[in-house]
Amino acid sequence: MKPFPCLLLLSLPLSAEFIDPAPPKVLDPGKIAKLEAKPFNRLTFHKAPKPLPAGAVTEDWHRFLGASDTAISKETKLLKKFPPAGPAKVWEIEKGNGYTCPTVANGRMFLFHRLDDHETIECIHPETGQRHWTYQYPIVYSDRYGYNNGPRASVVIDGERIYTLGVTSMVHCLRAADGAVFWKRNLASEFRVRGTFFGQGGTPLVHGGRIYINLGGETGPCVIALDKLTGKMLWGAGDKWGASYASPVVATFHGKEKLLVFAGGESRPATGGLLCLDPATGKVDFEFPWRADKYESVNAATPVVLPGNRIYITECYKIGGVMLEVTPEFFPDVVWKAPKFGVHFMTPVLDNGYLYGFDGRHDLQAELVCYEAKDGKEMWRDRSEWGTPMADGRDFRIGFRRGNLLKVDGSWLVLGEYGSLAWMDLNPTGATVLSRHQLFIARETWTLPAIHNGLLYVAQNTKDYLTDAHSRFICYDLRVE
Repeated sequence: MKPFPCLLLLSLPLSAEFIDPAPPKVLDPGKIAKLEAKPFNRLTFHKAPKPLPAGAVTEDWHRFLGASDTAISKETKLLKKFPPAGPAKVWEIEKGNGYTCPTVANGRMFLFHRLDDHETIECIHPETGQRHWTYQYPIVYSDRYGYNNGPRASVVIDGERIYTLGVTSMVHCLRAADGAVFWKRNLASEFRVRGTFFGQGGTPLVHGGRIYINLGGETGPCVIALDKLTGKMLWGAGDKWGASYASPVVATFHGKEKLLVFAGGESRPATGGLLCLDPATGKVDFEFPWRADKYESVNAATPVVLPGNRIYITECYKIGGVMLEVTPEFFPDVVWKAPKFGVHFMTPVLDNGYLYGFDGRHDLQAELVCYEAKDGKEMWRDRSEWGTPMADGRDFRIGFRRGNLLKVDGSWLVLGEYGSLAWMDLNPTGATVLSRHQLFIARETWTLPAIHNGLLYVAQNTKDYLTDAHSRFICYDLRVE
């Protein structure tokens, strides 16, 4: 399909010059403390996982969308047929508030959530659930819509360091081995971060010696780059748009590395869209407005980068999705639009020339859809439902609703909004369930699970209506015999 002109493109501004208001003090954490993993009161250990199969491919999960920022994993030799009792639990940890995904690399797992009035980072042994260390700091925050008062942005692992961005815009750089602080900043007070519907939420990106954050200052910057070792601001860019709940990604177009930020949170009038920037300098190549004309709306799905210098962005409140093609002059041509492929918060997944994702703003409206990436043709949509028996004898009608997709080991893992886990075959002709199990029945299961070394890590964000169990991080054994 021939691209048609973009009618919404703003002028092409250069990056605004912003001065760092409060470069942080860099601390000397001293000698690394040797901290053995130990049991603790919120941990329940069930059973050691099976040995990792010979020849199994494994991959770190250092950020909430995985190693490639695509929700695609290279792991292999996974359990594809669930037994009647479901995949075996290895351990579970009672969790606090938050929607973050566990991240794991180098033999350490990191959990980020709110316990009472403290945002809490915990370093966990990924196979036992035992804890190496914990780091906490107090916060005061209440979600105005009553959803959840914890962090939204997952821990980012970068070698010996980890980075966190809390719901009140507190950013920390800690030593992975023992939780010692290298530096920290209160970005909300330093930059006058504008109001946010659900707190600060986009997971930062660490790349090329910098940490990129969609900040959303009142008068800018929209995006900042900090030196990952010192926390000092290297550049700030943009003054029009607020912070979204999507995460920045880096991609190469026409041989040049670029930073993509899908911005847009609370603002009157409602504004936001895609920024393409030089990751080294913050120079803005283009701004493409894409945001519902509705005050109570946000952008939340991370941009999907496709071959052919293309980018797919999507929102669920009104206008849906759009496929862009970046020209050699770095102008975003609109290739096709998809008003019925509007994703709420998951990131669509690209596979063999097709995009898969959950369209729909509300749970009962949501449908799993497949679109041809080349021309935007809708291939199919699916709203399957089934009954799950409750303890009182009622049959609970359930479906995947606004679920999450993870492509791994040649198949698709689907985690539904109420705790349904399934292996599926997704292709341009349709969706087929290969194996399914109800892990729990809990609302707001909106967090993409993580997979590492054949183990699946799931965040249950509210109470389980089947067992009355508290919200939990749960480790499941997906290793085959």
